[in-house]
Amino acid sequence: MSQVITIGLDIAKNVFHAHGADERGVMVFSRKLTRGKLLDFFAGQPACVVALEACGGAHHWARELQTMGHAVRLIPPAYVKPFVKRNKNDAIDAEAICEAAQRPGMRFVAVKSEEQQAAGLVFRTRDLAVRQRTQLINAIRGHLAEYGWVAPRGTAHMAMLADLLEEEEMISTLPRAARPMFKIMVDMLAELDKQIAVLDREIARRAKDDEAARRLMTIPGIGPIAATAIIALAPPIETFRKGRDFAAWLGLAPRQHSTGGKQRLGGISKMGERTIRRLLIIGGSSMVRQASRFGAPAGSWLERMLARKPRMLVSVALANKMARMVWALLTRNEDYRAPAAVTA
Repeated sequence: MSQVITIGLDIAKNVFHAHGADERGVMVFSRKLTRGKLLDFFAGQPACVVALEACGGAHHWARELQTMGHAVRLIPPAYVKPFVKRNKNDAIDAEAICEAAQRPGMRFVAVKSEEQQAAGLVFRTRDLAVRQRTQLINAIRGHLAEYGWVAPRGTAHMAMLADLLEEEEMISTLPRAARPMFKIMVDMLAELDKQIAVLDREIARRAKDDEAARRLMTIPGIGPIAATAIIALAPPIETFRKGRDFAAWLGLAPRQHSTGGKQRLGGISKMGERTIRRLLIIGGSSMVRQASRFGAPAGSWLERMLARKPRMLVSVALANKMARMVWALLTRNEDYRAPAAVTA
């Protein structure tokens, strides 16, 4: 019997499927496994390459398999899909994962430790709280519009609106059954504001304690939230050969659809880590807004871009530029130095 060199593992909540192949890629076994028997099965296998899709729970199983001596490879699901043959089931998916892992040009995802995943959890929690706050604000505004009150948009006006809901002038125009419901939503909104403030303080503390985060905050447009998000969510910076590779991983590079030697570039690809990409675009937008209001430095790249391009396009282009700066600063262990202005 041929020796297993590569195992493709299709993971789920309770039922898994393993596909083993030898050095020629020929199938050695294809086996369905339950969750309780998965680790016992791999404990009996010789040390080999185990490939999984980089999805929910993949990092946990990767760490468990690494402790057994296996070399674990996490593959983005989009790179596995071309190897799936007709139809779809667990056995076919496991075979596709195994075949994808054997390609010499395949790209893999770095396995994260528990500490790395915990460091990124604060941003996931904050994003969840911010989304819930936005939902509550929209709900309050929408329900008030049903009774003739049009509230201004934005979180800055919510404190004023909460005060108005306590006054007799507005309360008297609302049905008796609706008043306690608005009270509940306003109280929920106040509690979410407190929780978000706690998370913001925690992120600021982490940024202050981390040397790399402090270095990143020297870049204009990058604050404590963006700096700590990059440190917590991005893979090791040595993974990328140059700054453009890091920007492309974030999805800030143009999407290509070129053929026949003719280059066709579209909008940004929006691939990679969406949290970091969003924070960089927000930082770029704040710089563009400030430059539009007070003027950009004379002769700077930002001044030339604003003179001939739309503001949103400049914001995304600036986010791309900031991503390259991040790569350069983390690679060289240096602080940001503002470029000299170009003079005519």
